[in-house]
Amino acid sequence: MSLLKEEDRKALIEEFSKLNDPVKLVMFTQEMECQYCRETRALVEEISGLSESISAEVYDLVHDAEIAGQYKIDKIPAVVVTKGGEQPKDYGIRYFGIPSGYEFSSLITDILLVSSGDSGLSTETRNWVASLEYPMHLQVFVTPTCPYCPPAVILAHRLAMESDLIQADMVEAIEFPALSNKYQVHGVPRTIINETVHMEGAAPEPMLLTKLQEAVQATA
Repeated sequence: MSLLKEEDRKALIEEFSKLNDPVKLVMFTQEMECQYCRETRALVEEISGLSESISAEVYDLVHDAEIAGQYKIDKIPAVVVTKGGEQPKDYGIRYFGIPSGYEFSSLITDILLVSSGDSGLSTETRNWVASLEYPMHLQVFVTPTCPYCPPAVILAHRLAMESDLIQADMVEAIEFPALSNKYQVHGVPRTIINETVHMEGAAPEPMLLTKLQEAVQATA
């Protein structure tokens, strides 16, 4: 049974016909599947079936622990959006939890971004990111019903595209309550940067850049 409506499938087929480089979706689940693992896998496989430029690989978190370790996957369901083809590249784009509701649009946007190979960030942000010397980890907590969350997720993922030192995760707050409690997520989107700095709401690029600079100073 299709998870996508027929009109959505047609629209995505048309959108994906414009893809430049191939995209690979890497999904992690496990034999005793989690609450939304089955739906996430079905979604990934259905999306990959809409274009020859999109492929999908599915791994078990336990049985394929070495591969999970390579992608730094420690919870499921997880989806990694990577460049495929002869010159694959992992940009550090992660989804933890099913990308449903408003977050489905984030996944589609990421596919288009990765295929284009261009983050679309401002020159100021690109220059600052290029000067990074230490790893940065962004965790954007969301819920599927939050209309303000996708811009926060996409901005974090754009940053990950710019540097091998940046990993950016979408984390579905309801699916991972222990993490939500740890980071005091009482509203979404909430972005945690390197465990030390947080930001509320879908802030514009210059504001997030200021927070990133603050995080660097805190760890210097």
